[in-house]
Amino acid sequence: MRYVAFCLFFFSLLPLHKVQAQQYAFAVSFTDKMGTTGTLANPSTYLSQRAINRRTAQGITIDSTDLPVSKIYIDSILKLTNGIYHVSSKWLNYCVILLSDSNAILTLQNKSFISDIHYIAYYSAYLHHKTAHQGADARLAQAKTSGSAAYYGVTYSETAMLKGDCLHDLGYKGEGKLIAVLDAGFTGTDTHPGFDSMYQAGRLLDTHNFAYDTDYVYSYNSHGTSCLSTMAGNVPGTFVGTAPHASYALYVTEDVPEQPIKMYNLVAGTERADSLGADVISCSLGYDIFDSPWPANYLTYNPYFDGKTTVPAKGVNMATQKGILFVTSAGNDGASSWYYMLTPGDADSALTIGAVDISLLPYVASGHGPNLAGQIKPDVCAMGVSANVFYDGGIYGSGTGTSFATPQIAGWAACLWQYAGNVSPHRLRAVIDSSGSLHANPDNQLGYGIPNFCSALQLLNVRDTPKNPMGSDWIKAGPNPFTGTFFTLHVYLKLEEDVQLSLCNVEGKIIWQNTLHLYSGYNSPVNINLPYALPAGIYILKANAPDANAVIRLLKM
Repeated sequence: MRYVAFCLFFFSLLPLHKVQAQQYAFAVSFTDKMGTTGTLANPSTYLSQRAINRRTAQGITIDSTDLPVSKIYIDSILKLTNGIYHVSSKWLNYCVILLSDSNAILTLQNKSFISDIHYIAYYSAYLHHKTAHQGADARLAQAKTSGSAAYYGVTYSETAMLKGDCLHDLGYKGEGKLIAVLDAGFTGTDTHPGFDSMYQAGRLLDTHNFAYDTDYVYSYNSHGTSCLSTMAGNVPGTFVGTAPHASYALYVTEDVPEQPIKMYNLVAGTERADSLGADVISCSLGYDIFDSPWPANYLTYNPYFDGKTTVPAKGVNMATQKGILFVTSAGNDGASSWYYMLTPGDADSALTIGAVDISLLPYVASGHGPNLAGQIKPDVCAMGVSANVFYDGGIYGSGTGTSFATPQIAGWAACLWQYAGNVSPHRLRAVIDSSGSLHANPDNQLGYGIPNFCSALQLLNVRDTPKNPMGSDWIKAGPNPFTGTFFTLHVYLKLEEDVQLSLCNVEGKIIWQNTLHLYSGYNSPVNINLPYALPAGIYILKANAPDANAVIRLLKM
């Protein structure tokens, strides 16, 4: 009987007129995954090797939430309703279908394998016509798996604000990390010269539009192009983004008008990013109210924005459990009657980003926290007032909003993760929060303040010294960055050898030399005390042994 009552509620929201080309969207939740095509013993059929490796590196068990939604159930509801498949969620175990006749949803009432049904969108014309169901996991099997104004150009102000050049100076520019961008569209991304290096290096790994079920994303809206540029833009001397050497996946999850279906598209994009093996998701989207006929209280701050209740918040929290850092915006309603951040910015596990101006003052419209559970939101802030971005047509310009602060942090987080190795997204988020300018006294508009990624390097306190981006593994230096006159070398040579050390400035001038005599089997640390304090800056340590040579960048703070 609950399904009959629920469907009557649907009809109170449905348009009364009928147009031949119309479509109604429903989210149908299932009780279980009986008949799923996947098995826990063979995850490679629904997860990429990169996604499996990410779980293995973080000690994350592949479980039933990773299994695809039951194809038997999906096929059954499509047959009963004569519906069209739109998206599905294996984490939350539902499928979104499109119906030309809303009465057809009544054929699903009292089906034992269905736990819930929600009406989530209406289109006066067809959204898309595809009838063949091929899940996201099947499609993924086909997918391909420094620090000066003179270098950064117009982005130097944003970079210097967050001390991100500290990461780039050490050689960490996002190599090996995959960032998925969820947005409204990427008009001009395929033609803007600022993205040439991404395309030429083959670092765009996947694209999909979840609103229209097509892999074409270079239309609809240029908002995603601007957000992407803050990370992937790479024109040294003119514009350098925060993660210019990372790989990317571009996903469109938005359409018009404002309807709840967008939240389901967002979860679908998040799951595809997971299956592809993404490390970081950057999402400059958020939701509070929807257009008629959805009531103004469909989503309200109280009780839904508690960090775990809305559909996108659940998706964010699941993504984090799978080892992904989800970076999302606080939204731009801080000066409106809504006042609070949007969802999924309220999510427990989200790294939620607010916006400031060049003077570090809060952007007046940046959404406020905390979430309903009392958790500090936003987490941190970046420059979102007149931030430098790309526009369609090969244009360089500026944009304002938390949308443009969010991907900056996502890019720097990817670079920090490249440095850190196999840490969890929880740990990464914690050190970014802890590096914030207001960490000791956070508030509800700036959160923990402006992060300092140089400080975050030190806060990570990685067990092993970081990878050497310029040399080999036989010698490592730490801490790096270092302060004062002291740092430590770890040397791994099996034979008794002498190692010649030379410390040079960035101009190549030798400012200190020494010789280490190593005994057989030596692998313990060597403490290096320089004869005098060096000015802050970048130095090059050259190590030469009879059968091994290395060059190490050192950063003195």
